[in-house]
Amino acid sequence: MKPSPNLLSPNNHALIMIDFEGQMAFATKSISITELRTNVAIISGASKIFNIPTIVTTVAEESFSGPVFPEIEEFYPQATSGYIDRTSMNTWEDEAAYKAITGTGKQKLVMAGLWTGVCIVGPALSAMSEGFDVFVIADACGDVSAEAHERAIQRMVHAGVKPITSVQYLLELQRDWARTETYVAVTDLMKKYGAGYGLGIQYSHKMIKH
Repeated sequence: MKPSPNLLSPNNHALIMIDFEGQMAFATKSISITELRTNVAIISGASKIFNIPTIVTTVAEESFSGPVFPEIEEFYPQATSGYIDRTSMNTWEDEAAYKAITGTGKQKLVMAGLWTGVCIVGPALSAMSEGFDVFVIADACGDVSAEAHERAIQRMVHAGVKPITSVQYLLELQRDWARTETYVAVTDLMKKYGAGYGLGIQYSHKMIKH
């Protein structure tokens, strides 16, 4: 009856959200910006609901890449969360970011961001080389082409990184609908951002009341 230790749970990992900024999104072609923003909202909301240690990092925010997606600001406002701005493309090579990530004390790290082939491959492989168990939310990442994104995911998988999706991330944290303390927040999040699945939840909630 014990769940696998390979599963993510609210207390065994940290989430790192990397470079979800306008300048990076403008050139992203491997996923539509609408879908990407939706998936970013899902993982941001999930991490907030389950109190996951979450690090938001940017690259040259003031001079080049611009502000983060509003879907991140919704759950992690810069004024209260404090984003880590870098000059390095590899988050792992930035001292402040490295200290923040390793300072969570979590052995499992979940990453998402732009672009997959640069800003995700770098920290993912670097973290693995230091013994961390790394997950990448593949549909909350994007690159300048489908080829660039797919080859980056393939490269990381070959190295041992575990790919997951945004909805999978949320539901793996909820795990049991009998967990009433997060049930309403999770289903409300999906009603807002869960597309057809969210409509299904809304429909079932409405119909059950009749």
